Amino acid sequence: MSIVVVDDDRTALGLVAELVAHLGQEVQTFRDPLAALGWMETHEPKLMITDYRMPDLDGMALTARIRAMPHTADMPVMMLTTSDERAPRLEAFAAGVTDFAVKPVDPTELHARASALLRLSVAQAALKDRARHLASEVDRAVAALAAREEEVIRRLATAADRRDHVTGDHIARVAGYAALIAEALGLPPTQVRLIRLAAPLHDIGKIGVPDSVLTKPADLTGDERRLMERHTLYAEEILGGSSWDLLSIAAEIGAGHHEHWDGRGYPRGLSGTAIPLAARIVAVADVFDALVSARPYKAAWPLAQAREQLLGERGRQFDPGCVDAFLSRWDEVSRIAEAASLAPARPASVA
Repeated sequence: MSIVVVDDDRTALGLVAELVAHLGQEVQTFRDPLAALGWMETHEPKLMITDYRMPDLDGMALTARIRAMPHTADMPVMMLTTSDERAPRLEAFAAGVTDFAVKPVDPTELHARASALLRLSVAQAALKDRARHLASEVDRAVAALAAREEEVIRRLATAADRRDHVTGDHIARVAGYAALIAEALGLPPTQVRLIRLAAPLHDIGKIGVPDSVLTKPADLTGDERRLMERHTLYAEEILGGSSWDLLSIAAEIGAGHHEHWDGRGYPRGLSGTAIPLAARIVAVADVFDALVSARPYKAAWPLAQAREQLLGERGRQFDPGCVDAFLSRWDEVSRIAEAASLAPARPASVA
């Protein structure tokens, strides 16, 4: 720790430096206030004692400059002045001066005032350290909570997904595609994260669909299709009504990811922006992954064929903006799909 003393008068500078040297701190002295300012740009003293009237930069201007530097913004400042008038003092307090001493200085008074200011500086430093420690603890707690949150969602989504998929990779890819769309649409990072976490729960309602329907390798009958379509309503029942933002968005996605932009979807026949945005995003991500993945009833489509299908349904099944956002990140989409060994080289027939 150190104390900075600034005074253009050599004699006064030496006297003040000698008086505060007994406080047990290293003392840095400067006759040039600009030199003092330059030194403090790279150091963090605990106290500055400065003369009021100096050439180039007076005590008030010097104080204002150090208050503008983050690491010295709260440092106590004592100003030495030959005047005991009220107006200059008020002006100096406004500039950020902490305390005053009148020249010629009284050794006992200067020592006492400097000692009190030094204790204040040490206490402020301790408070800052404590605040940094608490902020770090809060950050760690928030990170741990977020990790547990993601793990619970992932495990729940995987349990539901494995009823009609070989692995849980499908939900991870849908989450990745949905996040790319949300980012390309310019949504804020917090919203992108919520959509990425909620997307894997889009088919959780399939828990309520009979296995005979869910895993049937052939075309579904009309009654079976109606049973299958109810998974959107089951998702809304399971996830809806929560005050947790994540589950609220997941409920919107679960209920609305089979609605169509033109109103031909289910379960409610919503159209356009009446369909929640998160559901419109996941609709594109989910269908694309289903197209390029092999299923019991179809072969995997090549990426180019799936892309053309999305373009063909742009403005019909899918929100045009979501399709455009998805295709604007095509290189990343391709990497996700290819990393999962999806999309055969030869075109597949439309199933």
